Amino acid sequence: MDSWRVAVLGDGGVGKTALAVQFTLNCFVETYDPTIEDAYRKQLVVDNRMCYVEVIDTAGQEEYATLRDQWVREGQGFILVYSIASRSTFERLEVFRQLMLRVKRNKPIFVLVGNKCDKSYEREVSREEGRALARSFGCNFLETSAKDATNVEELFMNLVRALRQTKQSELGSQGPPRQVEGPRSKKKCTIM
Repeated sequence: MDSWRVAVLGDGGVGKTALAVQFTLNCFVETYDPTIEDAYRKQLVVDNRMCYVEVIDTAGQEEYATLRDQWVREGQGFILVYSIASRSTFERLEVFRQLMLRVKRNKPIFVLVGNKCDKSYEREVSREEGRALARSFGCNFLETSAKDATNVEELFMNLVRALRQTKQSELGSQGPPRQVEGPRSKKKCTIM
């Protein structure tokens, strides 16, 4: 069983905790209580293989910016979240992307998420703008609703697939391990 640590990044109030709780506990958190850091865990089957996902729910408030490096360093995959009902949260995404690029040595694996798609009547960021930003970032894009559970499971499953694919590519590029036989290396046979 493979295991993944996923950090959810974005401004305060975009629904990071609600996404994590909906994914792991299948319920919606109505009240907004600013998070410093929480962790949620879930086992799930992706493409007929069991996996374990630990979701690190991070603080979006600026006063916790110093903790972000640690969250990014520990994360293997990332969910970059904005609220479709708040243009300012969309415009701050580059800050979080730059953080990932600065802290991670390899190209970070992440998904761009426009949350709160149940609030289409309050929409300030179009779906096309989200797609365009994801293309420029070189990542996948989804609109979700933690309230209605729209695309929440799909979001995490797609991220696990991307993480698995990257891991397979890294293993494949290394090739099979070479066996080096030294001058003293002789084959032995044991008879019992």
